[in-house]
Amino acid sequence: MSYALIRPFLFGLDPETAHRAAFTALDAQAKFGAAKLWAGRLPKTPRTVMGLQFDNPIGLAAGLDKNAEHLEGLAQLGFGFIEIGTLTPLGQPGNPTPRMFRLPEHNALINRLGFNNDGVEAALPRLKSRTIKTPVGVNIGKNAATPITEAASDYLKCLRAVYQTADYIAVNVSSPNTKNLRDLQAPDSIGGLVHTLVREREALQKQHGAYRPIAVKIAPDIDAKQINDVVRAICDAGADAIISSNTTLSRDGVSSHAHAKEAGGLSGAPLTERADRVLEKVVKAAGKTPVIGVGGIMSVADAKRKLDIGASLVQVYTGMLYKGPGFIGELVRGVHR
Repeated sequence: MSYALIRPFLFGLDPETAHRAAFTALDAQAKFGAAKLWAGRLPKTPRTVMGLQFDNPIGLAAGLDKNAEHLEGLAQLGFGFIEIGTLTPLGQPGNPTPRMFRLPEHNALINRLGFNNDGVEAALPRLKSRTIKTPVGVNIGKNAATPITEAASDYLKCLRAVYQTADYIAVNVSSPNTKNLRDLQAPDSIGGLVHTLVREREALQKQHGAYRPIAVKIAPDIDAKQINDVVRAICDAGADAIISSNTTLSRDGVSSHAHAKEAGGLSGAPLTERADRVLEKVVKAAGKTPVIGVGGIMSVADAKRKLDIGASLVQVYTGMLYKGPGFIGELVRGVHR
């Protein structure tokens, strides 16, 4: 079935109801292997990043599968890797609803979900029992109730919990929807946090005999003058990759829309240019540290541009909501050419 026929029904529902309906359908298809039909025939463009093997460079950004509940269906769509979460030490409901808003005229989305998830322990059985070969990253964050001065404790709890089951760990310090969270990515703060996590990773590596890469996800709203300092602090502290970038607080390009004044992070087409500008600076500052490009990938050309800028891998989210599950196969084939 064409997604063009399904989308009007989904867009007639509120975004979170549509999200649940879409995943119910995907999970049902995945049981019979039918979700693969959305992907079509896929070429392999293998690459090694962070010491991990990827069949292709197209990944799923965190936020779509919060609790690792839909891994089989997502893998069948053709992703080269899947990032679940954001997971926090304790389950939390997130921000009050409504908290997601479509801007279809702009191919955009505003969300202020606020790390709604069931908690890291609830996701572990699903991560441990997965049978997919697709690499799975786990995006971790702090609970809303945890003071920002104690944030490192939450990240450490999550790191320890998922260490044996994650292929890599993504440290989310850039969501705009948890109060003061972005303070952690200031140049004088982020290095200390990453160093703490890397030091704990060394202990966990000795304990479990396995190395898990750590990536750090930053915002596209960092002051241009600070990007170099932030990136160098992350790299010098021992991170294995940088994910550039999260949603934006800017309303450039959508300021006249009825939802423009809604609080939250903007994603989709209006973010593309901003995310690419930041990506260029991050890649330059990161040197040999790989960068994962995310933000505003709505076409094959968008994905190619991020790879051409220097991203080793890319991630999508809002583009799939607008283009449908077949978008992943389209991207994989497109960047292979």
